[in-house]
Amino acid sequence: MTFAAPTPVDEIVPRGKEYTKEKPMESQGSPIYRPNEEMKLQPLPLMKDVLATEHEGLLILKLRQCSVVFDGDSSGTHGKGEDAKEATLFELVRYVTKGGEIAEPAYPEIAKMAPKGALGREILVGVSEKVVNAMPPSQISCNLLRSLPPPENPIFDPEEDDPALEASWPHMQLLDRFDSEDPRERFYLKSVLYSIYRRFVGLRSFIRKHITHVILRHIYETERFNGMAELLEIIACIINGFASPLTEDQKQLLLKVLIPLHKVRYLSTCHPQLQHCVFQFLEKDDSLTEMVVVGLLRYWPKTSSRKEILFLNEVQEILVGISPHEFQKIQNPLFRQIARCVSSAHFQVAESAICLWHRDRITNLIKGSYHVIIPIVFPALYGISKEHLSPPIVDLVEDVLQTFMERQPLLCDELATSFRAERQ
Repeated sequence: MTFAAPTPVDEIVPRGKEYTKEKPMESQGSPIYRPNEEMKLQPLPLMKDVLATEHEGLLILKLRQCSVVFDGDSSGTHGKGEDAKEATLFELVRYVTKGGEIAEPAYPEIAKMAPKGALGREILVGVSEKVVNAMPPSQISCNLLRSLPPPENPIFDPEEDDPALEASWPHMQLLDRFDSEDPRERFYLKSVLYSIYRRFVGLRSFIRKHITHVILRHIYETERFNGMAELLEIIACIINGFASPLTEDQKQLLLKVLIPLHKVRYLSTCHPQLQHCVFQFLEKDDSLTEMVVVGLLRYWPKTSSRKEILFLNEVQEILVGISPHEFQKIQNPLFRQIARCVSSAHFQVAESAICLWHRDRITNLIKGSYHVIIPIVFPALYGISKEHLSPPIVDLVEDVLQTFMERQPLLCDELATSFRAERQ
């Protein structure tokens, strides 16, 4: 059997017989309508069981079947019809997922999959035109085919009815939907939002502005935002497209949004993505390094050892890529904080701070600044070597002190003498 592409009609005519039209319904003063009690869905062959040339016509017939709306009565004829419709919907999902072709004649049928317009006017016989026009439009049409200006509801009474919002609005709050607890939803939202950003150049500034608003609201108002990691992944893609030199507005994204984001309580849920965004800015303009480090020191955690370890790891990666010129600007305040971390009662914080000296790149940077850095960190390191209770930490500290003694023996002897004198 060959399924030719049907012409646009208002009803599905099953093989061998036509739908019987009973007495038209009478309007009950409600936009809810009831389908024909005798309406049935004609069984159709599966897409995989027909020739490829017949797919177009069969697809349109199945789409029209999926447009049939039942009244929720699962008994009798309607129950069988609902089962047939459900099976057809799942088959169409599998067909599209596996790369099945959707020809252009099927597009109107997809857009009309809704109570109004797709089922045929015979279903609405007896319902007043006023009520028919007040029926909700297709969900697909609401999101893709938006009429300008939006259609008005002819039966809306401002004194009795609640204000009616545009039907597409709940579906278009993409940024708010990023707070969803379902990671699958957030993944698709990320893809959709970045596709919009990439294709609609005129909307890019608007999208960036509203993303920053969401992040700032999370920083200063809300305790938690589920989709912060996904939003930062989008920002990373946006930063990657920034041209050098960076504009002042682009720098403000780093200094006023990304750096303050380090102070949120649940930093661990989005820190890898946040760190990647910061590093992308530094790769494009290394003169921002001083402001980034100063910002990190401003928001350095005081009571959360877990966050402190995240900060130390980020600082370590910044020092690996920093230039000697920029290092000279931040060495004093940075190593004062590192000295405090070395003296931390939390062994993991102390270990992370001490391990900075075991990176070759950082060791090479420090070589030219021993006369500045050793006086800052020596008291903390020397005190740990004498008093700390963790043998692994003591071993790491002694390795660092041995390096200092080899490089600056006189300075280290002087500092050790001064330390012992203060403790007596």
